Amino acid sequence: MSRIAYVNGRYLQFREAKVHIEDRGYQFADGVYEVCEVRSGRLLDSRRHLERLKRSLDALRIRMPMSATALGVIIREVIARNRIGYGIVYVQIGRGVARRDHAFPRPDVPPSVVVMARRLDPARNEMLAANGIAVVSVPDNRWGRVDIKTVGLLPNVLARQAAIEQGARDAWFIDKEGAITEAASANAWIVTQAGALVTRHADQAILRGITRMVVLDAIKAQGLRIEERAFSLAEAYAAREAFVTSATTIVLPVVRIDGRAIGDGKPGPVATALRREFFRHAEVG
Repeated sequence: MSRIAYVNGRYLQFREAKVHIEDRGYQFADGVYEVCEVRSGRLLDSRRHLERLKRSLDALRIRMPMSATALGVIIREVIARNRIGYGIVYVQIGRGVARRDHAFPRPDVPPSVVVMARRLDPARNEMLAANGIAVVSVPDNRWGRVDIKTVGLLPNVLARQAAIEQGARDAWFIDKEGAITEAASANAWIVTQAGALVTRHADQAILRGITRMVVLDAIKAQGLRIEERAFSLAEAYAAREAFVTSATTIVLPVVRIDGRAIGDGKPGPVATALRREFFRHAEVG
C-alpha cells in the first residue's frame, strides 16, 4: 500500500511529499515536532502531545497554524489513509518558507506543516523489551533548551550512531556535573538498591516526555517510591534496574551501560511491571 503524507494543506503520495528548499525547518532547524503512538488505530495521549506541541511553538514564537481540533482531524486522517493499526504518527511545524536570513521573516509567512505515519512491528518491540537493551554514556553537548522539542537533533543523531558503533542501541547523555540527563531519544530511569525509582527532574536539561508523565502516574498508583532528581553514572552502574521511556518503545529495560551489566543483566521486575501497567494510565483517543 502506498504511504500518504500531509504537507501544507495537501494529502500526497509519500514519493511526492516535498518541502521548499528555503523552508526554515530545513535550513535552520527552525521548527518543532511531536511523535505519538498509534495502537489499534487510535492515538495515545494525543491531548498531552498537542499541549506540548503548543508549548514548544510558543517557546520559539511560531504561531499555531490551525486549531488543535483541526490538527487532530488531519492527524487522524493520515492514520486512516495509511491504515495504521500499530505504529507512530509524526507531526512537524516550522516557521515557514522565506528568503534565507537568520532573523524571523518579515512580514510573517505561513508556518509549514507536515504529518506522516508509519507502521511498527509490535513483535520486534516486545522482543526488545524481553531481552533489554545496552546503552553507552556520552557527553551532553546539546543546546541549553532541550525541553523544547525542536527538530535540531544533530547531537542526538551522533550519540545514537556512537552507541550503534559500540554495539549498543542507545546513548545516555552525561552533563558537566557528571549526572545523567536523558537518552538520545528517551528519558532515563534507574531503580536503586533501596527500591526507589529515580529519573531526572523536569528542568531545561531534559524533554518532559509524555510517556515519562504516564509512567509517573503508574508509579504513584502502585505506591512505589519515586525520586525526581539528578543521578550519576556511578549510581546507574550500581542500580538494581535501569530503563528508558519514550512514545515508540514505552518502557524498555536497559540491561547494560558502558558494557557493565545492570543488576543480573536481565530485564527487572519493576520495568516489566510498568510496561504492562502503562496502558491502564495512558489516554486513548
